[in-house]
Amino acid sequence: MLITNEDNMELMSRYKDNHFDLAIVDPPYGIGMDKNRNSQEGKYRFKKYKKTNWDDNAPEKEYFDELIRVSKNQIIWGANHFINKIPFGSPCWLVWDKNNGANDNADAELAWTSFKTAVRKYTKFIGVTYKDRIHPTQKPICLYEWILMKYAKQGDKILDTHLGSASIALACHNLGFDLTACELDKDYYDAAMKRIDQHKAQIRMF
Repeated sequence: MLITNEDNMELMSRYKDNHFDLAIVDPPYGIGMDKNRNSQEGKYRFKKYKKTNWDDNAPEKEYFDELIRVSKNQIIWGANHFINKIPFGSPCWLVWDKNNGANDNADAELAWTSFKTAVRKYTKFIGVTYKDRIHPTQKPICLYEWILMKYAKQGDKILDTHLGSASIALACHNLGFDLTACELDKDYYDAAMKRIDQHKAQIRMF
């Protein structure tokens, strides 16, 4: 597992075409989730995160072109917000039904994929209280485990360009996948690395 604190374009520039077997990424949607969110009604609430600007805009087309260059297949969360920047369509979208009850949050999130199979849905409440989340867009580990079990093969090299809370790193660790990832924000990077270390220590105990 190789995880760095750097810009994703710099990371990808070091790799040859198709180096990674599968990129699973959760880039900014450009909807302001990085701003200081107040508590909301429903099954989960947002705690107060630091005010930053990482979700002011979705990545530019150059990011998606580079992502597709360095990976054989891609799964891109939030692509419904920036589908015009992805160079080709897909019959296979992933639907995460968040089962989050009545609140202002989206009932589901969508991921574009490069696979040619059918649309698939995963239903799972996030399962983490707002006080325990280290990132405002944190996804559950089990969601990434489901993706890896359905769309990756043992021995595949996995890429994540926006590590965030590191849920994908924990899933890769649990299932034995080789992950290369980066996170630009130093505070989130440090929190993610701490979460990974704690997870590994907990597994060693049992």
